[in-house]
Amino acid sequence: MSGRTRAEPGPEVLVVGEAVADLVDSPEGRRVHPGGSPANTALGLARLGHRVRLLTRLGDDGYGATIRDHLGSAGVTLADGSAGARRTSTATAVLDREGRASYTFDVHWDLPARSVSRIAAERAGRAFGHLHTGSVAALLEPGAARVLALVRGAPPEVTVSYDPNLRPALLGDPARYRARVEGLVALSDLVKVSDEDLAHLYPGADAHEVAAGWAARGPSLVVLTRGARGATAYWRHGRHEVAAAPVEVADTIGAGDAFMSALVGGLLTGGLLGAGQAALVRATSGRRPVAALVAALESAARAAAFTCARFGADPPTVTQLAAFAA
Repeated sequence: MSGRTRAEPGPEVLVVGEAVADLVDSPEGRRVHPGGSPANTALGLARLGHRVRLLTRLGDDGYGATIRDHLGSAGVTLADGSAGARRTSTATAVLDREGRASYTFDVHWDLPARSVSRIAAERAGRAFGHLHTGSVAALLEPGAARVLALVRGAPPEVTVSYDPNLRPALLGDPARYRARVEGLVALSDLVKVSDEDLAHLYPGADAHEVAAGWAARGPSLVVLTRGARGATAYWRHGRHEVAAAPVEVADTIGAGDAFMSALVGGLLTGGLLGAGQAALVRATSGRRPVAALVAALESAARAAAFTCARFGADPPTVTQLAAFAA
């Protein structure tokens, strides 16, 4: 896509998780968009100029070819072992009047043992500086156990981010996986979570209290997103509010993933991720947020708004994000 510029050489980001074909049903008919939360995050990071590798599973079919071409056009590299699934997973989305999507899924998630072993060997050699995962891949077996093993095995030199991005229609009763989510939160340096996720995970609980509690138990930074009401970043000693950018909404598909990719990208650019855990710990040691953190949060809010103005998960390039901010 035009407008993508390569950032200064920095740490490679390894994203682990599902890539799916989003089949979007609306009054105008059915559209097919490449999707899947981790794949969307990888796409967004690549469009913002970062080096990205995606470990996923795709079938040798038309949907798989579409997703490979889509990711490749942005510069995302598929990790070894990403091909060879029986079929490419799909998510059928139905849009309401406000462009919000509800999903039904046909997803099978697993990772070949050889791919995980290869990543583990690379990790020891510091081939990548940041690991991101989330959504279905972190919770749906049999692949979720291998995702958890990769996160647990991340050395101090590799920072970790996690986005629960829950799919209740696929995952079912939250009591079955609440402990797994909490375990991944505790293992991460950065967590982004929506108020919808927390309402599903902890019915009746106050989302702000949950996010602040998470920040006190592991991650250096927890960011709670609330759609048009903006976002709140929490760390042990403080919080920071970020307003949502006003925009005419086409649909909300991929908006949270665009927020995640721009947040991770901004923190990488600001030197707070990708070079060990100490930088983000220092940046969140006081009551006031440092400038690099504020810039990353504001960039994330703009990226989400930009994506809401377009159909499907279509995050901005560097040039588009700069123009949107202006």
